[in-house]
Amino acid sequence: MNTLTAGSTTAPPLLRMTESTPTSLWNDSATPSELRDAIGWGAVGATCNPVIALAALRADLSHWQRRIADCAAAQPTAGESAIGWRMVRELSVEAARLLEPIFERHHGRNGRLSIQTDPRLYRDQRAIVEQAVEFSGLAPNIIVKIPATGVGLGAIEEATYRGISINATVSFTLAQALAVGEAVERGLRRREAAGLDVAAMGPVCTIMVGRLDDWLKVVVQRESITLDPGCLEWAGVAVFKKAYALYRKRGLRTRLLSAAFRNHMHWSQLVGGDIVISPPFSWQVQLNHSGIEPVPRMDEPVNPDVVSELYAKLADFRRAYDEGGLSPEEFLSFGATRRTLRQFLSATGELEWLVRDALLPDPDHDQQR
Repeated sequence: MNTLTAGSTTAPPLLRMTESTPTSLWNDSATPSELRDAIGWGAVGATCNPVIALAALRADLSHWQRRIADCAAAQPTAGESAIGWRMVRELSVEAARLLEPIFERHHGRNGRLSIQTDPRLYRDQRAIVEQAVEFSGLAPNIIVKIPATGVGLGAIEEATYRGISINATVSFTLAQALAVGEAVERGLRRREAAGLDVAAMGPVCTIMVGRLDDWLKVVVQRESITLDPGCLEWAGVAVFKKAYALYRKRGLRTRLLSAAFRNHMHWSQLVGGDIVISPPFSWQVQLNHSGIEPVPRMDEPVNPDVVSELYAKLADFRRAYDEGGLSPEEFLSFGATRRTLRQFLSATGELEWLVRDALLPDPDHDQQR
């Protein structure tokens, strides 16, 4: 199903991709040391979410514990959540600073650092927009993550109208990707009608290809469905390729972004598109050692027998693959959406624990919770 060619050149595959195709590389991590290495491989952006931010804080825990203590001393009445999100802001500003030269060279299309709105706001459009405005002011090259839910679509349009570049997240399906692209277009047209500039904006829509695959594997296990080996590894790729074709056909100005890597095809099958590839740092290391040639494959269709197998046996693949598979009102009830949002909410809770352990260590334990 997938033919790969071992490369003979010494340049890493990801760097060769960025130099020879329109596909951009972003780093799915806000840890500064990882971002510096990724920039050396051609990365021109970085993404972050509550899980990634928590990992970045833990990666340099002694530093962030000191910052938490300093922040608490300066703000004696601040709650654990407020202090935790202050650390996320500081981490994001530090990472954004590394990308500013790229941002200037690319005139706003790349060189951005994603910061995700608080997942606890997922039911409140106004609060999401207000936080997006605040986050966009942290640095000139911030891009704000907003969930691709029914509530999120309204926030995406309004934030875009206000000149904020958005990165739609918690997104897994064709219906979500198209709804996001159209919401951004509405926001851009409103700005243009008001005589406001849109040239320096760089909106993207994430499709979490691996998390769609993860969810379908849960369904297969739960419902005792038998599929040909390997089919489930192609589900996210198939949705992404179909979304890309429709984005081009409709002239949507948002770029698609591939995230949540589970296999190399979440990169190798999408090379050549005018898109963003955003692997976690560990996946970048693995791909650079893979010997896989970054050959443009975006326009190569997924084996129709694979798509037919998935389509015939999995109702949730049909919901993900069909343009009308989900209505905006159903986005929040889709299994992958609920799983991911719950994980982001859990990470937000863990962020509070990180602050609590710094300020009020457990006397019965010498190590972090």
